[in-house]
Amino acid sequence: MFFAQAHRFGEPAFVQSSQCSHKVFHCTVQGRSITHTPGAILAGMNTSLPLSLIAAHAENRVIGIDNSMPWHLPGDFKYFKATTLGKPIIMGRKTWDSLGRPLPGRLNLVVSRQPGLQLAGAEVFASLEAALVRAEQWAREQGVDELMLIGGAQLYAQALEKGLVSRMYLTRVELAPDGDAWFPEFDQAQWRRVSTEAQVEVDKPAYHFEVWEKV
Repeated sequence: MFFAQAHRFGEPAFVQSSQCSHKVFHCTVQGRSITHTPGAILAGMNTSLPLSLIAAHAENRVIGIDNSMPWHLPGDFKYFKATTLGKPIIMGRKTWDSLGRPLPGRLNLVVSRQPGLQLAGAEVFASLEAALVRAEQWAREQGVDELMLIGGAQLYAQALEKGLVSRMYLTRVELAPDGDAWFPEFDQAQWRRVSTEAQVEVDKPAYHFEVWEKV
């Protein structure tokens, strides 16, 4: 769902430059230094907040080509915004690059192995697990009850393989376009589709909003 989102919502961008390590949680955010070990943060938490992923894929599981989306569905953009607003969003570097700016009203967390990478408006982590620690810390401070993974394909696959995902918000688009990024296969026996809603837009392909929860 989430390539080329920079122009989706017409929202003003915010600027926040930060850099974080995956071994020791250390960030500089707007001049303020934060240092914790992930274990120390998790030790203070009685439970972990659920991680949900959100994605749109075609019938052939394509989610993108040339770091952009092979369709334009305004209704899906609105759904993405409504589902993620106010929550921490975790993404890979390519997804970040496709946005062109941080998404307002959300904590933008980027997973990248590039040493010393700094991105204006995002916090950078070397691993998904470290990003999850920061996401949970922020979510609890804000009273938010859900963490969001917005792409791309490699992070989707990693999170699913490690059993980190509790819920999936999937937009299934009735197309079979060419692509170079695909949503990963998952064992449907381990998941339950709890809702599906057909969507119709003029001169657009049909699509469905689906919500899946881990059994």
